Amino acid sequence: MTILEIDGVTNVRDVGGMPAVGGRIRSGVLLRSGQLSGATTAGADALRHRVAHIVDLRDGEEVAAEPSGIEGPTTTHLPLFLGSVRSFFESDTSLHDLYLHLLEESGERIVAAIRVIAAGEPTLVHCTVGKDRTGVTVALALAAVDADRESIIADYALTESQLPPERSRRIAAYLTAQHPEAVHAVALATQSPAPVMRGLLDAVDERWGSAREYLRAQGMTDAELEALHDALVESVMTE
Repeated sequence: MTILEIDGVTNVRDVGGMPAVGGRIRSGVLLRSGQLSGATTAGADALRHRVAHIVDLRDGEEVAAEPSGIEGPTTTHLPLFLGSVRSFFESDTSLHDLYLHLLEESGERIVAAIRVIAAGEPTLVHCTVGKDRTGVTVALALAAVDADRESIIADYALTESQLPPERSRRIAAYLTAQHPEAVHAVALATQSPAPVMRGLLDAVDERWGSAREYLRAQGMTDAELEALHDALVESVMTE
């Protein structure tokens, strides 16, 4: 993975380069980030030169509060959380359970996001911090084309180190004050532990057989899955 410096945007990276069966993930095709509302003029210009399509996984309330304002690339809004984000903190939902909730309740939207990636244009997927909704969507897309599992997990885990430390400290203090008995709130907002993604991918395999079979069960066709593979995987020439 390549960490990208986009002025005003955090947690930006290109997942290209990780190993996959039959080759590696193409560079420049699938990018991920946190929200784009803070992008400076220079940051917005950099994104316009890199991506043709943006997939915004935030809900309407989040979009209204922090509009992206990146003109040029086509933007598709596909809110993955059905209901209030706040409710997950109030119910002290764990990361693992949150991700299972996404799989079970937002499968059609996840597939719609991955269909954009399968179109083959340089695509940026983002949510608010680029950790949970983005992490699950990108991981499923990569797993469906047989990217190296440990690389997928490492990409997810990298997010925690890419979030501004002061932001994480501020949010942790706020959540601790608001939900003093919560066990999972701080992790939900600020952490991306590798075992969580490993557990999620294992759960997908146990329940559906594979990420490909999960996407197929949510309505993705064999032709679309093949297009996803063609878009993301390039063969590696060996001497």
